[in-house]
Amino acid sequence: MQEAHMAEREIPGLSPKEFVIMNLLVGAPRPMYGLQLVEHSDGVLKRGTIYTTLNRLEEKGYVTSYREEEQAGLQPRRHYKATGLGVKVFRALAAAGGRAWLKEALAS
Repeated sequence: MQEAHMAEREIPGLSPKEFVIMNLLVGAPRPMYGLQLVEHSDGVLKRGTIYTTLNRLEEKGYVTSYREEEQAGLQPRRHYKATGLGVKVFRALAAAGGRAWLKEALAS
């Protein structure tokens, strides 16, 4: 029993917004750009904070990004995807808290 409590403490944490982003990226068939994540978050993520949160996730090593090639007249977008580490952390948190954690994150 003590080992189970120790294992829970060793799982890195994610803020509710980070959890929502990771949920979207882990479930996505291909990389997503910031405003796509905002659109798919049912109002949880906001335009003003999405990139700060994505940068924090990238610094932690949970997501990686690349900038698409420039096209005439279009601003290039930065696309994000979950790294192997990010997927492991997200799945560990999802398993530890189940769907209740996601519902709480979406309610915030």
